[in-house]
Amino acid sequence: MNPRTEWAEIKQEGTGLGALGEDSDDESGITSAHGFGDFDGVDVLRSNHELVEKNNVKLLPGLLEYTRMMDANSEEPSNGPINSVEFHRNGQLLLTAGLDKRLRFFQVDGKRNTMVQSIFVEDCPMRKASFLPDGSQVILSGRRKFFYVFDLIKAAVDKVGPLTGREEKSLELFEVSPDSNTIAFVGNEGYILLVSSKTKDLIGSVKMNGTARSLAFADDGRQLLSSGGDGHIYHWDLRTRRCIHKGVDEGCLASTVLCTSHDSRMFAAGSSSGIVNIYKREDFLGGKKKPLKTVENLTTSVHFMKFNHDAQILAICSHMKKDSLKLIHIPSFNVFSNWPPRYGLRYPRCLDYSPGGGFMAIGNAAGKVLLYKLNHYKSA
Repeated sequence: MNPRTEWAEIKQEGTGLGALGEDSDDESGITSAHGFGDFDGVDVLRSNHELVEKNNVKLLPGLLEYTRMMDANSEEPSNGPINSVEFHRNGQLLLTAGLDKRLRFFQVDGKRNTMVQSIFVEDCPMRKASFLPDGSQVILSGRRKFFYVFDLIKAAVDKVGPLTGREEKSLELFEVSPDSNTIAFVGNEGYILLVSSKTKDLIGSVKMNGTARSLAFADDGRQLLSSGGDGHIYHWDLRTRRCIHKGVDEGCLASTVLCTSHDSRMFAAGSSSGIVNIYKREDFLGGKKKPLKTVENLTTSVHFMKFNHDAQILAICSHMKKDSLKLIHIPSFNVFSNWPPRYGLRYPRCLDYSPGGGFMAIGNAAGKVLLYKLNHYKSA
């Protein structure tokens, strides 16, 4: 009989429980780890600034909040295993490369992931492809005595090598320095070849006692870490081309892969036994050889590792076993319990995070690049 008072009116603009209930069971084919569905229509969540901007908040251990997106290369999957995926520094362009001899570029938005360009290199099944950090070129390598350079501005491919004075039959393993000045290749008999990224000429080399198998740059390209068959980790000063430190990787007989965090404070060393040791670089250089953490979650040889941009996540991967990819929460050194996902990665081979941490792309042996949104990070 009496009219309702204004303060008691329930708004019908998506803020009520009814609106949440209608969207909570949406089956879109893209679901988050916790199955919360799509909340884009909920104003109360959209308007709260702190719920969106999470970049400065510490990532919590336990469960990783992620969302499966459309495959990054769904417009044109590879006809062979994917050996490299890498984001451009703008966070939108993604390269993929593999044994089908094609270098592809995709514009990643998580919805359409449009293919921008595809380049066929006839005599080079690609073992690795990497952007120069300044974003101007892509270095391509295979099991060949030469390598290729793709210029993004000119859209031209140039063949480089063999390197003068060297007889390497393969230049498939390399790393690019963060300052974009140097490309370091793994050579024969413990040699590490240093090539200028500007002239593409051999400018020097350093030599390990054992065989060289893995490289990682530190201190913005001023230092280089290397490891190999003797189980030692070498630190090189590239300004003097001298070894400034050599230490044993604890419990390692043969090292297979190295990676450093973006701030160079930490590095991880993987071995043929599946063991991953995580070190604080300052302690290791100071003579403290005990790792911060020894990770034993892989049972086969470690082939790939990668820190994300803020070093809160470390991915470790083995090519030899199905779904053999673990994500480690670095502050606590615990593996995320809800990863890998139940629907299967198959045989993962490589991984990269977007510059802001929002996307994670995983290339597998089936020629697909799986794309995930890491919900903790807002920006791509």
